[in-house]
Amino acid sequence: MELRVRFPVDDEVLSALHSLAFDVPGEVQPWAARLERHALTWVGAFDNDELIGFVQVCWDGGAHAFVLDTAVHPDHGRKGIGSQLVARAADEARAAGCEWLHVDYEPHLASFYLDSCGFRPTDAGLLKLR
Repeated sequence: MELRVRFPVDDEVLSALHSLAFDVPGEVQPWAARLERHALTWVGAFDNDELIGFVQVCWDGGAHAFVLDTAVHPDHGRKGIGSQLVARAADEARAAGCEWLHVDYEPHLASFYLDSCGFRPTDAGLLKLR
């Protein structure tokens, strides 16, 4: 397995991985354009040139960065790939001068982010817009 930072994104391939990892219907999304416009960085996990994992980091242009879309292909789960992706993303955010790395997650992912990735719980708020 190889981690690649800011790799050239194929919208169809990343959309398929996202669909499998999140168990949602697969519509092709404009990932490449979205990442170029909004992301500080992104990291892919590749096995023989097949994309098997992904994470992106968005930021405020200053001290705060945000982990989004951590995804691992179900056939490659429970092997530490997700935590390696997040660690590499954290290294990239740190190198860019960020002081804080935030993440939101659903309750069933708490162990992954808190235990495997080293985040600590904080109070936060959420406003549903749609």
